[in-house]
Amino acid sequence: MGEKIKRRHPPWLKVRLGRGTAMKVRRMLSDARLNTVCQSAACPNIGECFDCGTATFLIMGNVCSRNCRFCNIAGGKPEPLDPGEPDRLAQAVKELDLRYAVVTSVTRDDLPDGGATHFAATITAIRREVPGCKVEVLIPDFGGNAESLRTVLDAAPDVLNHNVETVLRLYPEVRPEADFNRSIELLRRATEAGAVSKSGMMVGLGEEVGEVKETLEAVRSAGVGILTIGQYLQPSKKHLPVARYWHPDEFNELAEYARELGFNAVESAPLVRSSYHAERSSEGIV
Repeated sequence: MGEKIKRRHPPWLKVRLGRGTAMKVRRMLSDARLNTVCQSAACPNIGECFDCGTATFLIMGNVCSRNCRFCNIAGGKPEPLDPGEPDRLAQAVKELDLRYAVVTSVTRDDLPDGGATHFAATITAIRREVPGCKVEVLIPDFGGNAESLRTVLDAAPDVLNHNVETVLRLYPEVRPEADFNRSIELLRRATEAGAVSKSGMMVGLGEEVGEVKETLEAVRSAGVGILTIGQYLQPSKKHLPVARYWHPDEFNELAEYARELGFNAVESAPLVRSSYHAERSSEGIV
């Protein structure tokens, strides 16, 4: 990971620091040998979420087989899967007394099924250990493998999330190993299979307003019901620079447009991330 960026952000990008509860969450995760995207991706909301006693779990290690130019998670050769991870994660969900658990992963192109079986095992473990806890999974594209997607869907997550991240034009620069249409097709398949689907994207990478609206239209056309939009923040000098900071009023305008398209729930603000207020976004839907 590169050197941290020290840059003056607009005043609306102030974050909340964690207090006592946040430290307890950090210790518990460390003791359980669990990763979180909150820590690995340097999420700006980590203090707020940890202070509320919640976290977004990151399974299958903290090294990604891809190298997206916006993401703070390290790219390289991932470690072998840990078969005990699903059960330890389920115990953490129980210890945190979560009613809604969010699980994501690094991309594992090195695995035949992209890690789909590990996702399914994690969902099953949570349901076994904490009956009644709702589970949202934020999955990679599995290289477009329909069987891998089916493996996850058969485990019946309450929400199936997959982020498009950015507009079609910027994919070669921002997500060179991903494919916009592949992601849209994954979301379409999930929706057609009866899943409550969710997706999200960032702004601030050089996209135009019209391109963002076209992206929202494509996501909605796939049947997605829950949407998140947030401001991209450069994690380090090795990552893509911020092209511009979108004003909160612009996020409100995007939210209004998304609701007009028919999204059931929209979180659109500078500090919104894909799992931010995930439980609130799903209320009345799952």
